[in-house]
Amino acid sequence: MRLSEQHDPTQNEALIDGFYFDLPDKRTILAETDELFRSIYEETLPEPARIRPKLWSADFWLRPFFRLSSEQMPEASDLSSEAGPFPDWKERLDAEYAQLAEETREADVTEFGALGDGKTDCTAAFRRAIGDGGVTVHIPAGVFVVKGIELPDRTRLIGAGKGVTIIRLHDGAPKKQRLITNRDPKKGNTRLSVESMTLDWNSRRLPAGSRTSTGGTASSCLTYANVEFGWVRYVEAVNAGLHGFDITSPSYNYAGDGLRAKNGCRYIWLDGLNASGFGDDGITTHHSDHVLISRSHACDPSGRAHAKGRANANGIEIDDGSHDIWLLFNSTARCFGGIEIKAHHNSSAANSVHVFGHLSVGDNRSYNFRHIGHHRDGDPASGTASNIKAQLLVSMGPVPTELYPSSSPRALVVSAYRNVAVNRFCFIGEEDLDYDGMPAAAVQFKAERVILANGFIEGFRNGTGVAVPEDVGTKSVILTNIVETP
Repeated sequence: MRLSEQHDPTQNEALIDGFYFDLPDKRTILAETDELFRSIYEETLPEPARIRPKLWSADFWLRPFFRLSSEQMPEASDLSSEAGPFPDWKERLDAEYAQLAEETREADVTEFGALGDGKTDCTAAFRRAIGDGGVTVHIPAGVFVVKGIELPDRTRLIGAGKGVTIIRLHDGAPKKQRLITNRDPKKGNTRLSVESMTLDWNSRRLPAGSRTSTGGTASSCLTYANVEFGWVRYVEAVNAGLHGFDITSPSYNYAGDGLRAKNGCRYIWLDGLNASGFGDDGITTHHSDHVLISRSHACDPSGRAHAKGRANANGIEIDDGSHDIWLLFNSTARCFGGIEIKAHHNSSAANSVHVFGHLSVGDNRSYNFRHIGHHRDGDPASGTASNIKAQLLVSMGPVPTELYPSSSPRALVVSAYRNVAVNRFCFIGEEDLDYDGMPAAAVQFKAERVILANGFIEGFRNGTGVAVPEDVGTKSVILTNIVETP
């Protein structure tokens, strides 16, 4: 199986269902996972460790700034919902979108001087069309070159389709430029939607072999920072310097475990997206709450935001300070990680993440749940890495990758996280790869209260099934009803 850059992610549900026989209905699967989760759940977590940075490190000098711009990480939730695989708050999002569509005036960007000829600088035309917001701006077929677009409150940008309407970053734009973002990340914006187009960050304008990002939240195709109620629907992001799509706070924050940045996003739905050629992650969240990512596909990162051979470039990354995140029928291919749920050592781990259906094809680590710096002997235990429910995970052929040659392929790795339930999974090895004693999956490094149930593992030639080190296995790691075949 190969999933191309143009893969239609609205087909993911059918593709995933095809790996299973006699699947019960979605609510039955959700009820199974809830019961498994309750069987291992424990509310108490370790106190977040306050680690003093080394005097010569950047962390030491930046820590006061991070503390001033931080807030407490929200407590983990149990991710229960009356709306099946969707969060209960989706109904509120739908009502907000209907109101936005009804209240905005209509405009066509070409009436304000934009030309989709792939040469004319259309930045000023978009600025005039958007004005102070309260508008739906239609963008017809063509290639529209801009130096960046900023969206005020109550603004929709609607194109004619992926690959039909293309917004491309100007050749003279600085490396730090975001292609589309909200106008006022400091005070925040509300009710924004970008739909039916391709966003090209145009990394080809940079010298070959150079890094494509400048640090922080810069250099992405689309960034929502401090946005309440936002949508991105049927949009393709190509050749991003950093991320294809980033749902975040105005700046990243490294104040330590237990804290996160203030002013993250709230109530965001990303649906029907494609991302490829990104320097770091295809679709990612940071320091934000209540985010739904559905029927989306990310593949083939460039990895150019990282040093060569150290590209932790993931298809979907749920990163530092993220809380109450829902992933539904997405797919990834040929990334370092398919889905990575994680945090850096000096930030709070993403918690309360719900995955219902994912197809990973040819990723190095299909599913990677970890809190860096909190999982090896001698590391402090994470006080925030907890609460993941995942079902219908498919891993097809995890393989080595030039993005990170030292990383061994795995279908699943759980490190440092607590309260993790994985139900009804299918892990299939790469036919031509000798796994040479490596496990298909590993629960390791301070992981606790983890259950893997109702899955099958096959085709990992000369490999093994699920590895659980002895010191981890004593801490409530349960494997049940897992069928392993060569």
